[in-house]
Amino acid sequence: MLDPKKLEEIAKQIADAVPKGVKDMAEGAESKVKQILQSQISRLDFVSREEFDVQTQVLIRTREKLAALETRIAALEALNIKD
Repeated sequence: MLDPKKLEEIAKQIADAVPKGVKDMAEGAESKVKQILQSQISRLDFVSREEFDVQTQVLIRTREKLAALETRIAALEALNIKD
């Protein structure tokens, strides 16, 4: 999930972009924007950076194991052909 501080920063930037007259009428606009952002982002299929990094490492290890198995199979097939 996105960092709550980032959401607050985005919500503040959006609220700051609203003209003063509209801002005065829409008291609490920043919290409402933040709430809407959180709601919409929660619908998306995001993973944390930590989770992404873990899965990247798992994928690297899996690829290494696959390469080793492919090499081993090729060697066994070569032995099988000679017999």
